[in-house]
Amino acid sequence: MVDVMLEAMPFHGHAVPISAVAAAFTEAGHRVRVYTGSAQARVFAGTGAEVVVWRSAPDFDEHDQAATFPNLLGRKGPAQMLVNVRDLFIGTAAPQAEDLADAWAERPWDVILGDELSLGARFAAERTGTPWGTIAVTPLTLASRDLPPVGLGVRPGRTWLGRTRDAGLRRASGLLVAPLTAAYRRQRALAGLLDDGLGFDQSTYSPALTCASGIPELDWPRSDLPSSVHYVGALAMQGSPDAAMPPWWAEALVDPRPLVLVTQGTQNTDPHDLVEPAFAALGRQDVQIVAVTGRSAVDRFPFPAPPNARIAGRIPFGPLLDRASAVITNGGWGGVLATLARGIPLIVAGGDLDKPEIAARVRASGAGISLGTGRPRARAVLDAWRSISTDPGYRDAAERLARSFAQHDGPREVVARAVGLAESGVSLWSARSQPAGR
Repeated sequence: MVDVMLEAMPFHGHAVPISAVAAAFTEAGHRVRVYTGSAQARVFAGTGAEVVVWRSAPDFDEHDQAATFPNLLGRKGPAQMLVNVRDLFIGTAAPQAEDLADAWAERPWDVILGDELSLGARFAAERTGTPWGTIAVTPLTLASRDLPPVGLGVRPGRTWLGRTRDAGLRRASGLLVAPLTAAYRRQRALAGLLDDGLGFDQSTYSPALTCASGIPELDWPRSDLPSSVHYVGALAMQGSPDAAMPPWWAEALVDPRPLVLVTQGTQNTDPHDLVEPAFAALGRQDVQIVAVTGRSAVDRFPFPAPPNARIAGRIPFGPLLDRASAVITNGGWGGVLATLARGIPLIVAGGDLDKPEIAARVRASGAGISLGTGRPRARAVLDAWRSISTDPGYRDAAERLARSFAQHDGPREVVARAVGLAESGVSLWSARSQPAGR
């Protein structure tokens, strides 16, 4: 039996895949704790894991991050991403490490695993000298000599001119990463750690083990991918597995019209951005629309819904995707993976954070359409729906990806590799010879 500490940053989209891993660990007979925010504790109910909540680290509300991190007020796009990473993900690393030090003092673990933005897990591994692995719950962002900076939503160049562009973008990205590296080094000092000489962009993935959610077909080819990186497919169905199906679900099952799922996700959830134009686009089409607010206590939008729409606050995605013909989404990674694992084509409105990158990958795979913005016009949504519903190439591509996903059992693969890491005793220090992302 291995004693495992997992860390999930306090976001629903991070907690759900980590909860699937926690359940797989306990099913295999291992002892598991999970460090996360109090609002996400319910996600781990029924997994058999013990939840350790943020205490020294600020236990924020993911739906009102600016209340805890005021620099986020009024920011969207690249500015939001930079402040979000600097203040929330990096700025809480030292207090995360303090909480984890308390948990270690109470009961040492054999291996610690965190999502790629859980810097507390990295710091705690250094302080305790224990093996550390990464569970990547968002698209892999490892720097590569073959790619432009990942996250821009730019397809890698394949010509001399394109590769020259990518090299220039990589050089320019160093200017953007510099303040994040400075913040990372400040947090290391606050946590009592020496400067490790790494930039922030080199610090987020374990050089010993990274289990990347997704499949190679949804990533850009890299000739310098570290051997420590392993694609594990989809980790969880996403949605809200603990929620009940809505009262109208029986009607939706017998409705003969194609079902189109519309979801704004759990971050930047202004329904005017995507849900409203989707309603305008599909309200007169021969489809049934299921729109999800993402909030358990909210089952309506601040604008009228068309007669062919049904609305839910939170809903298990599994039964919904079994019935869906297409998904219109803001591009959350977990939901995209769950959709493509079922062979369902996508329409992606990726506006900020990692969403433009995800939209670009879906488009490149042939399994969906990128609308090129997080706030599309109704006409663009309608045109995309007509293309998806009439061109079989999109579904063919999605079904091809589904066959690749079917080769994986993500949570169990993470368990097997993490147990191997724990038994090897390889720590951050012994794996330092080839930092991931360098």
